[in-house]
Amino acid sequence: MGNFAGKVISRISGMDLSDRFGPGWDSISVLAVLCRMGIWWVRGLWLRWRMKSARGLLLIGKGVSIRQARYFTVGKNFVAQDHCEINCLSQKGIVFGDKVTVGSYAIIRPTNLYGGEPGLGLKVGDHSSIGPYAYIGCSGYIEIGNNVMMSPRVSIYSENHVFKDTGRPMIEQGVDRSFVIIEDDCWIASHAVILAGVTIGKGSVVAAGSIVTRDVPPYSVVAGNPAKVIKTR
Repeated sequence: MGNFAGKVISRISGMDLSDRFGPGWDSISVLAVLCRMGIWWVRGLWLRWRMKSARGLLLIGKGVSIRQARYFTVGKNFVAQDHCEINCLSQKGIVFGDKVTVGSYAIIRPTNLYGGEPGLGLKVGDHSSIGPYAYIGCSGYIEIGNNVMMSPRVSIYSENHVFKDTGRPMIEQGVDRSFVIIEDDCWIASHAVILAGVTIGKGSVVAAGSIVTRDVPPYSVVAGNPAKVIKTR
């Protein structure tokens, strides 16, 4: 039942799910997944007409908040899991490639919800994911490559508060916008924090709980606070 159902869904949806429903899947479990995908698909239809561009399936979980969707572009087969928030108002927009997933309760925020200057935005490549409970602060520009895996509760910040003038409250001094680049085929493990002005090189691994404050060479494994190279792949 499992393999057969996967092939049927793949044919209907255009998504390759043939390997998702193997022998361990019973009929009731497969049916439950199909029903949930159908409900998410209906929500996607309601969102699609408001977006700048969308191709393929658009699967939207319950409680998802997508604001200013006219700045939002997605490729084929986008999934927004339950209760995530995507604020799209930004100078370069929010642009996702094919088969991108945003996990439950993740927040993507380029611009303050209550006004202020629009931030720069976010670009995510094909087959990449933003994990559950992640925070992506893309006031400065953030670019994430292809095949990037992001575990739960990762935080990425592309700006810093200005605090040079001790005669004024820091909250009144604004921010310095910067950037973050995560190149292709990286794994950012749970609770990692990536700070502004950092490039993580292709094929790198950021260990759980790491605080990344400077560039990571390609094919490196980094860990610690501040994160340091502990080995190469």
